[in-house]
Amino acid sequence: MAAVSVALAKPKPPRLKIPSESSLGTSIRVAWRAFWTSRLIVFLAGVLAVEQIWNASWAHKFDPAGLTTPFHYFGNLLVSPFARWDSVWYLTVAEHGYGHQLARTAFFPLYPMLMAGVGAVIGSDLIAGILISLVCFAAGLVVLHRLARLDLGESLADNTVTLIAFCPTAFFFSAVYTEGLYLLLSVGCILLARRGRWLWAGVLGGLAAASRNSGVVLLVPFLLLFLYGPREDLPLPTARWAEAGYGGWRRLLPRHRLRPSILLGLLIPAGLGAYMLYLGLSSGNALAPFHAQAVWKREFAGPFGGAWQGTVAAWDGLRQLIQGTTSPVFFKLTVGNPLHQGGQNLLLFGFLVLGVLACIGVFRRLPFAYFAYCVASLAMPLSYPDIAQPLISLPRYEVVLFPLFMWGAAWLARRRLTTAGIATMAVLLGMFTAEFATWRFVA
Repeated sequence: MAAVSVALAKPKPPRLKIPSESSLGTSIRVAWRAFWTSRLIVFLAGVLAVEQIWNASWAHKFDPAGLTTPFHYFGNLLVSPFARWDSVWYLTVAEHGYGHQLARTAFFPLYPMLMAGVGAVIGSDLIAGILISLVCFAAGLVVLHRLARLDLGESLADNTVTLIAFCPTAFFFSAVYTEGLYLLLSVGCILLARRGRWLWAGVLGGLAAASRNSGVVLLVPFLLLFLYGPREDLPLPTARWAEAGYGGWRRLLPRHRLRPSILLGLLIPAGLGAYMLYLGLSSGNALAPFHAQAVWKREFAGPFGGAWQGTVAAWDGLRQLIQGTTSPVFFKLTVGNPLHQGGQNLLLFGFLVLGVLACIGVFRRLPFAYFAYCVASLAMPLSYPDIAQPLISLPRYEVVLFPLFMWGAAWLARRRLTTAGIATMAVLLGMFTAEFATWRFVA
């Protein structure tokens, strides 16, 4: 509690002078370099993998209507790095709506709505989805650079942008998935909150909450930044508990006074509320997105209970790989080769460990609001684990959590490992993209 109270009551001010608006050009140049180089790896790795390795034999089972392959051979080859797995669901919603199908309601409406709108103009929902993801990702990198400069300075902001662009699962940012859109909206929401532009921060947060199920947790950093800072719109005040000579729990008292503008934070859950209202009116089931978790074989395991289940599954997977047994010890896997799935559980556990270490680093180095945002975002996938693979999709939830990469950039720089780290991740990005493009395991 003492550590939390210090973090809340004494947020670290920026170490360097806050950059001026004229630095936008620098942010654009840095973002563009990271964008095109990382997307080139994604494109080449995906295309070459499909051409040389071919798609997995089960691909047609996940896309029987051919929504990810609507063109001739060469056209389908070119889009293969961008449209696989859940892309089918987003394309289905964009083309047919939710159609009283409970499973579809797990895919929030903003992204497929944008796909349908742009697709109506250019004639292809698939190409529309790719363009939306690419544009949002590029813009998101620019906004992330602007935000990282406030906390880390110029050099580490450059490294943060490069790090997230070359993350092994960064291919999701340009795929027909919500990652690119959500990165832009979430980073934009927090940057605007840092600058005291609460109306627009609420608007972007509401749009984020309408784009994916974890978007509503942006309310957490919104409130913490409003009450505790750091904020650019108000000078750092002396805490009221210090003025009154109090200590202990009174250190948790807000540093900034309550103002009516805090109510603008309600715009964030309004994004989720609007989706639920639509489902309630159209299908009579406003809680469908929550009920859909059962359809996707996710069950509540207690707060962060999936972390323990993932640990057990990883140990099981390690034993399987060492012993060569195809019978899982702790979990009855329902699909796929148990040996392969055991190895996947072990890989996913690695992402869990990295995420936990990064969260600790964020807590120690960055504003407490960033730490709270990461923990709140990870609460849902770790509290509602998949039955067969408790940590499935965890890498996708982590890849949009920009504070993890801000800390990672600082950690690598202190140890002079930035170049080696980014080079290693670039290789892994190519490998993971090849897996994704050929309909094999990725997250």
